[in-house]
Amino acid sequence: MKKLLIASCVLLFIGNATYAQKFQIGLKAGTNASNYTGGNLDSKALLGFHAGGSFNFLLGNNFSISPEVLFSSQGAKYNDLGNEKNLKVSYIQVPVMAKFRFNGGFYLEAGPQVGFKVGEDVDIPDETIGNFAKDLDLSVGAGLGFHSRSGFGIGARYIAGLSKVGDFSSSEINPDFKNSVIQLSLFYTLFNNRR
Repeated sequence: MKKLLIASCVLLFIGNATYAQKFQIGLKAGTNASNYTGGNLDSKALLGFHAGGSFNFLLGNNFSISPEVLFSSQGAKYNDLGNEKNLKVSYIQVPVMAKFRFNGGFYLEAGPQVGFKVGEDVDIPDETIGNFAKDLDLSVGAGLGFHSRSGFGIGARYIAGLSKVGDFSSSEINPDFKNSVIQLSLFYTLFNNRR
């Protein structure tokens, strides 16, 4: 009976240890090229950045689910009577990407993203606009990249907004515009031996 109990405990420990290693923890950072689509803003791309962490839960040899938590600085530039001004909005973004990884290390990804506004810095002459962006932003993303066995990787992702950004009413600016972001990232993960 003791041997059976010890064997069961050992098998349980090995199973838990094996399961516990089927994930990766990572850090990532990179640049954003963002703009707004829709509405009537005469806008151009604004450069920003993103940085944060990720978890990668491995589901077999080729599939994984990867939730992330990223600080993301984005928005657009717009032309105001010949002067170029910035509309910067900062978010905590939580994307959850489903990834398909090819045997050589290349991957494709897609999934939803929820953004929580943490700040804004907008230069708009319309004094009736007090709060520029909504507190919640919903979007979807898709991308591709390369993840080496050592843990280093590079990725590109496009994020298309689903919810309108503007949280104001104005006679000059239509608030029905959405986020559009291209991200280029470098990342590094730990616990790569189970891939």
